[in-house]
This record gives sequence, structure tokens and C-alpha cells, in this order.
Amino acid sequence: MDSIRPCPPPTESKISKKFQKIFNLKKSARNPSNPGFCLLIPQEKLRCCESENFEKDFKEEIEDSKNRAAMEAFVAKLFATVSAVKAAYAELQMAQFPYDNEAIQSADQAVVDELKTLSELKHNFVKKKIDSSPPHVTLMLAEIQEQQSLMKTYEITMKKMQVEIENKEAQISVFQQELQAITEKNKSVEKKLNASGSFSILDNVKFSDVNPKDFITVLHYALRSIRNFVKFLIREMESANWDIEAAANAIQPEVAFNERDHNHNGFAFESFVCQEIFSGFNYPYFSVKNDQPLLESDYQRRVFFFEQFKKLKSISIFHFLKNNPHSLFGKFLNSKYLQIVHPKMEFSISGNLHQRKMVNSGEYPETEFFKGFAEMGRRIWLLHCLAFSFNQEVSIYQVKKNSRFSEVYMESVTDDIFAAGDGDFRVAFTVVPGFKVGQIVVQSQVYLLPATIPAKV
Repeated sequence: MDSIRPCPPPTESKISKKFQKIFNLKKSARNPSNPGFCLLIPQEKLRCCESENFEKDFKEEIEDSKNRAAMEAFVAKLFATVSAVKAAYAELQMAQFPYDNEAIQSADQAVVDELKTLSELKHNFVKKKIDSSPPHVTLMLAEIQEQQSLMKTYEITMKKMQVEIENKEAQISVFQQELQAITEKNKSVEKKLNASGSFSILDNVKFSDVNPKDFITVLHYALRSIRNFVKFLIREMESANWDIEAAANAIQPEVAFNERDHNHNGFAFESFVCQEIFSGFNYPYFSVKNDQPLLESDYQRRVFFFEQFKKLKSISIFHFLKNNPHSLFGKFLNSKYLQIVHPKMEFSISGNLHQRKMVNSGEYPETEFFKGFAEMGRRIWLLHCLAFSFNQEVSIYQVKKNSRFSEVYMESVTDDIFAAGDGDFRVAFTVVPGFKVGQIVVQSQVYLLPATIPAKV
């Protein structure tokens, strides 16, 4: 009897592996992170699908690029056509002035042709026929056409402006000739007014008949000569490159002149000349040194000055000065010239100081500048002589700065000032002094500013 031998235990490898597979399979079924079975796609099929999608996208990109290039070329062609229409129309306008029939017909046909091209572009856009082959060539040609049209427009504009410039220059030349003729006429009239017979209205005035009306008449003549001399002086200063505005501000430093009217600067020069030449008017001999004794009798004084007035009102100035080199009038003229005409001013105008040296030595240069000054001095001296021939007192007065405007004692040199303020005006400076002839007041002429306008700092 065979002995019973125990069976060997089953190998753990096979049995355990079977159970491990089953256990893992069940575990994976319960695990939510595992979606299920994964089907493997063959690599050949995957490559085929990717290739088809890439080709499709590439074709779409190429098509979009072509459409974009065609649209850019179409827009460029549209702008080039518009520029061509503008150039053709500008040429049509240019051909009408002066009138040129052939040029007008040619330009008109060019406008029609470009408008037809523009209409065709509109029709193609509506029908979506905007293909331009090749687009880059169309784009380049359109840009060239547009630049050519712009250059043509600029050339036509330049020609038109050149014609306008020539017309303006022709007008300026005509105006200059007219101005020269008017200037010569004014000079002729001015010489007649400054001639020796300019006081003929007083030829019949007798010593016993002198009255304030005669004084006012001579005063107007004197003020006219002052303004003429001031205008002549300003012209000479401008010719010598003086800054007129700066010079006016130096005379009246705290006055804000009207910037819109440069003539207001002349009032500053007029005020300076009047202040200097009327200085000493209240004295019998105008503050001039006189070797002759003063006349004690009031009647003798009146007769003396009236004779001086009669003698000098009709005679030539330089003829009188040559025959009377040491007269009161000659001394008056010399002293006033040295006061009014500064050496720096004379040197810049004349280039030397010869006139000043002659005047300082008692001589009288017969230059245009000194002639104008001498005529002004003569009329002021005549006014002075007439004033001292009255049997009533004649005095001069100045209006103080910042004084309130008074219609009794003042008149404004500018009328537009009354439209700029509310009625409260202040005196900036006195241009022409006022006079009192007995009880009669001759108004001073002043430069006014509204009280609301501050003085220049």
C-alpha cells in the first residue's frame, strides 16, 4: 500500500495573477476618474485627418489674403480716380481765366472720362467685381496715378497763385503811383499854405481891431504847422530806422496807447514839441535873452509886438533872418531848435551835426528839415506877438495828468475814445496847451483814457 503523500500547494504565481487581474478590473470600473475603455486609433488614419484640416485652413488663409489684397488695390484705384477728377476740374477752372476754348474742351473731356471711370468702379463694387490681377501691380499703379494727379493739382494751384501775385503787384504799382501823385500834390498844397501870404486873412486887421477871433485863427495856423513838422519828423525817424513806438513810450512812459491805431503814437511827439516850443509863452520875449530894455508902457509894448506881427507875417523867413540876424525871432528860433532837436536825433537823420553847429553859431541852414522847423517857429512867434498886442491878458495853461475830463477846458484829440468808455475819462497827457484870452477860454487838446484802463507799468 502506497503511502499517501500530500499534494504540493498551488503555485502562487498563476493563481495570484488571475485574481489580481480580476481585482484590478473591478476596481477600475468603480473608479470615476477612469471614463471607460480607450479605443486606439491607428496612426495612419490620424495623420490623414490632420493633413486634410491643415490644407483646408491654408486654403482659407490664402483666399482671405487674396481678397484683402484685391480690396486694397480697389480702394487705391478709387482714391487715385478721385484725385484725377480733382486735377481735371482744377485744370478746367484754370482754362477759364483767361478764357481758352481749346483748353476748356480738353479739360472738360478729362473730367468726363474720370467721372466715367469712377462710375465703373462704383458698378464693380456693387456687383462685387473688385478683382485686380495682379493686386500689387494695380496698387502700385494707383499710387503713381494719385501722386501724378496731386502734383498736377499743385502745379495748377501754383500757377493760379502766381497769376494772383502778378495782379496784386500790378495793383500795388498803380497804388504807389497814385500815392506818389497825391503826396506831390499834398506837398504843393503844403508849400502854398506855408507861403508868405498864408496870413492874408489878417492883412486888413488894424491895431485897434485885434480880438480873440484873430488869436484863434492864428492858433489854428500854428497848430497846423506843428502837426506838419511832427509828421515830417516821424518820417525822417522811420527812414533812420527809429522805433517810433519805443520813442513814443519814452516821451509818455505810463500811457497805454491804442494798439490798433499807430497814429496815436504821433500825439506823444506832438505833445513834446508843443511843450517845448510853447515854453515861456507867457513872457514878453519868450524867455529869450534881449539886450534891449523892457518897454515900460503897456501901450508901447502892444504897438511893438503888433509891428513885429505885421513885419513877419508876410515876409520870407530866410530873407528876414539874413537882414536881421540878431533879431528876437532869430534868437527864439535858435534856442527852440536846440531844445527840440536832440543831437542824437539830428545825427541819425542827417548823418552829421552840421545844422546844429550852424544854429549854435547864429546861422540858419536852408535845409528842408530846418525850413519846416522855421515855419513852425514863425507861426508860434506870430501867435505870441499877436497875444501881446491885445489890451487884455493872454495866458497859457496845461492840464495835469489824471485830471477828470472837462468839456469847458478840454477837447479830445480822438473821437473814438467816447465810444470806448462809460463817461468817466482821465487825461493821460496834454497834447496842445489851452489859452485864456481875457474871459475867453481856448480849450486845450488832451489825450484821454477811460478811467477803467490802468496806466502802463
